[in-house]
Amino acid sequence: MSVELEECIRTVFEEHLSESVRVQKEDVCSGVTRLLDKRRQIKHVDDVLRRQRQEFEVKRESLRQRKEEVKKKEENLKDSLLKFDKFLKENDAKRARGVKKAESERAVLRERERELERLHTHIAALLVKKEKLQERVERFRVYCEFLHTALKTATEFEDVGQLVARFETLMSTREHLLRRQSEVERQRERDSVELRRCVSEQNSILLQHNNTLSQLQTELDDVLTHTLAQESSWNHIQAAAVKETHLLSQIKVVTLNLYHMTGGMMGGDEGVNVDDTVGQLDRIRMYIEDRTEILSHLRSDRSSRSSRLTDGE
Repeated sequence: MSVELEECIRTVFEEHLSESVRVQKEDVCSGVTRLLDKRRQIKHVDDVLRRQRQEFEVKRESLRQRKEEVKKKEENLKDSLLKFDKFLKENDAKRARGVKKAESERAVLRERERELERLHTHIAALLVKKEKLQERVERFRVYCEFLHTALKTATEFEDVGQLVARFETLMSTREHLLRRQSEVERQRERDSVELRRCVSEQNSILLQHNNTLSQLQTELDDVLTHTLAQESSWNHIQAAAVKETHLLSQIKVVTLNLYHMTGGMMGGDEGVNVDDTVGQLDRIRMYIEDRTEILSHLRSDRSSRSSRLTDGE
């Protein structure tokens, strides 16, 4: 608002200033006259500014009052809206409660109608049952007459009640005996099933043992066969060992004879033990090598001698 006021003052001052300039151009006055004009102009401008300031203050006060009125109206409108909103919510709540109450009342009414239908059905069933009971009473009337007749012949009973009580006792005993018999039958059946199961298990175990015994017998037969084969092989080995031992004895005897034939000695430092066949063979080998070498020398000498004789002729 202060900016608008300054613009307004500036505009008024420029208008008066331009007017004074135009007057100065048109009419040349003295300096005093111009000064007076200036003062009048300034006073006029001040008056104008004062009037405009007063108008501005009046307008600002009017705007302020208008603003307060608008604010109050807005607050009143907000209060009215809040009250109206509260009224709508309360109205909706009342309507919802009313709808819920109506639904509840309708549900109660339907439940009462269903209960009434059930009661009618139950009454009808009771009436049917009553008719059946009456029919049974009519059918059993003959039994009642029979009981009275039996009471006359049974002197140990004073009234029909004792006779019926005795009959009920006998029937209860019969039911108990029947239940006991049924339990015994069921127990016998369970025992029979258990016996069959045990027999089946024992048969299975016996069959398994028989299979195991058969397998062990087969293994025993295999072991006996293998043992016989091993015994035969051992006998053969023993026979071969006897032959080898006999042959070894012959070789030792022949070796010892050859050793004696080569002039070998037994025992001592230069001799060989009688059981040292290897040593004897070594001496025989050395003897043969020596004799072979001697024969080679003799043959060589004979050959050289023959060659010389041939050359002399």
